[in-house]
Amino acid sequence: MDTGDNLLRILKTRLDNVIFRLGFAESRPQARQMVVHGYFLVNGKKVDIPSYLVKAGDVIIVKQRSKKIERLKTLAENFNGTVPNWLSADIENLEGKIVTLPSREDVDLPIEEHLIIELYSR
Repeated sequence: MDTGDNLLRILKTRLDNVIFRLGFAESRPQARQMVVHGYFLVNGKKVDIPSYLVKAGDVIIVKQRSKKIERLKTLAENFNGTVPNWLSADIENLEGKIVTLPSREDVDLPIEEHLIIELYSR
């Protein structure tokens, strides 16, 4: 596997990014804060580390206590239904699943990762 692809995969599979991509937060900073505050369970266990790397098959659920938070209710009501093809979301129950790990084609930003690798390999 290419180093650049691996870097992008790691960034895409961070828990805070997955929360954002599932539509449980309006921004990545908000997703990070929600993770730190312990709103989510990964495979039934509380995870409050934003940089936690999810794996294929992991299930992310909003904690029962956190489902009462008005911000999450509003997000669920206004959800546009768009999630990346490597994720699946059940917005009614506020849960999501990692279907497969993301590939380079799943990155929707114009990133030249070889330049990042060159910079850090000095």
